Amino acid sequence: MDVVVAGGHGQVAMRLHPLLRERGDVVRAIIRNPDHADDVKAAGAEPVMLDLEGDEDAAAAVGSADAVVFAAGAGSGSGTKRKRTMDLGGAVKLIEAAKENGISRYVMVSSMGAGEPPPDGAGDVFGEYLRAKAEADRALADSGLAYTIVRPGRLSDDPGTGRVRLGPSVERGAIPRADVAAVLAEVLHTDSTVGKTFEVVSGDAEIAEALGQL
Repeated sequence: MDVVVAGGHGQVAMRLHPLLRERGDVVRAIIRNPDHADDVKAAGAEPVMLDLEGDEDAAAAVGSADAVVFAAGAGSGSGTKRKRTMDLGGAVKLIEAAKENGISRYVMVSSMGAGEPPPDGAGDVFGEYLRAKAEADRALADSGLAYTIVRPGRLSDDPGTGRVRLGPSVERGAIPRADVAAVLAEVLHTDSTVGKTFEVVSGDAEIAEALGQL
């Protein structure tokens, strides 16, 4: 499988690239900082230069992939504006590029809580982040693409366990980025996840087993 990963130098993506290569996939990583090219190459991906918030032709950069993964994000230090331009706008730009190029498979890294109003006490930035994620998820679900929307809980840098709890709605919790990457790799190779939206946190079930029960 030829997979293009947006947000290719992000913490989840850098854990995803080697997992996909181990499966025999070709991996291309969308980055906008040329200084990150060597890092993504070392992780097993071919760097592709593209600013999803810019005016470049995303379809030309994506090419004839079999699947795309949106793992990009404005980051915790960004303001409300970039939640709209990246977390929403970047996701929609990749949707449009996939449709233009006839790429049907699209996996979205969203966020737990994106399907509901922001919780009481959420700051303006976090609230806007959840709203942007929710709009991006709706745009993908309405796109006609073979989508899967993955909504992880609070991300950590703990070692992955390979065990999760997932479903349309699960109790809030944390999950290592390594396990999110493992879920994404399994989703791309599990046809039964097409058309599914689910939340995921650390748990007791092996990833393949948990996905098979969706």
